[in-house]
Amino acid sequence: MNILFINSARTWGGTEKWVRMAAESLSVSHKVSLVYRRAVVGDKIAVHKYRLPCISHFDLYSLAKLVEIIKKDKIDILIPTKRKDYVLAGLAARICGITNILRLGIVRELKIPIVHKLIYSTMADGIIVNAEKTREALLQSPFMKGKCIKVIYNGLDTDQINENTTQPIQKPAEFLITTMGILTQRKGFDFLIRGFARFIKENPNADIALIIIGEGPDREKLIALSKKLDVAELTYFTGFLHTPFEWLRKSDVFAMTSINEGISNALLEAIYLNNAPISTRAGGATEVITDGENGFLVPYGDEEQLTLAMKKLFTDRSLTKNIALKARQKVIEQFSIEHMNKKIENFCKEMILKKQQLKQ
Repeated sequence: MNILFINSARTWGGTEKWVRMAAESLSVSHKVSLVYRRAVVGDKIAVHKYRLPCISHFDLYSLAKLVEIIKKDKIDILIPTKRKDYVLAGLAARICGITNILRLGIVRELKIPIVHKLIYSTMADGIIVNAEKTREALLQSPFMKGKCIKVIYNGLDTDQINENTTQPIQKPAEFLITTMGILTQRKGFDFLIRGFARFIKENPNADIALIIIGEGPDREKLIALSKKLDVAELTYFTGFLHTPFEWLRKSDVFAMTSINEGISNALLEAIYLNNAPISTRAGGATEVITDGENGFLVPYGDEEQLTLAMKKLFTDRSLTKNIALKARQKVIEQFSIEHMNKKIENFCKEMILKKQQLKQ
């Protein structure tokens, strides 16, 4: 197959990491290309690439160039990965008569029936999601068809994690809670800082630190919040790190406190590196974590429950190690990159065949 991924992101995040894993792995057996907008994305993905402006859903220049690429490279299937890309890909696929499969990495409710039916059903031949909860949310819309939505769990590139090391770091405290992601409201870092501050207030002598890995528009707000709550000296903002794995290796607990998610790559990576997880029930977290068995699940905004989970793991290190071990075993069994790519490949072939049958 000739596959073209489209990603118009302006920053690097979980979706872009998924594109890299999927595109590079599929390129072993198929001709794979990428349309991208910013160098921060394109420079990190080692497949044949085209850079387009993709400045809007109806960017006519990008659409024309996309059609040109499809025809020149004899593309069989498009895989757009951002909302803006869905429309461009849908239009280009219809113009060229090829298959269009959206990739959706977050729970999304389709609240504008006429528009969303056009984008997610009429112009899309299939949708890849990374959690059952995302699929269930899509199926709340009457125009969505279950057979066209495929749950494919994120793969974890364990070889890259094992090989990718940086200079050893010195732990700023005996016990580390780490989190990672773009610093936006959706990721719930403010909730995490409030829960951490509450823990410190209840346990003022605890030798503990909070490590926040990532960059984003809410950075200054979050720094200000940590100062306001008197935990600034215990909260470390690393900024964006190309290889965050050394921090994750040193960390004891990984906290994902998002309002909304799919299944977080960062969460899977941290669990693989022996972190006990604490998560909100966002997206597919419940498909990874069984509360109290291989991690803790807390309601978003419930600072008391978040603080209690931190306290349990801080005070009982054998519990922390046992939970981390069980979580890691599940991630290794359920989230392999080979399994992910085989399912993507099979779903693409299935959707191409279905489209061909409809034409006959």
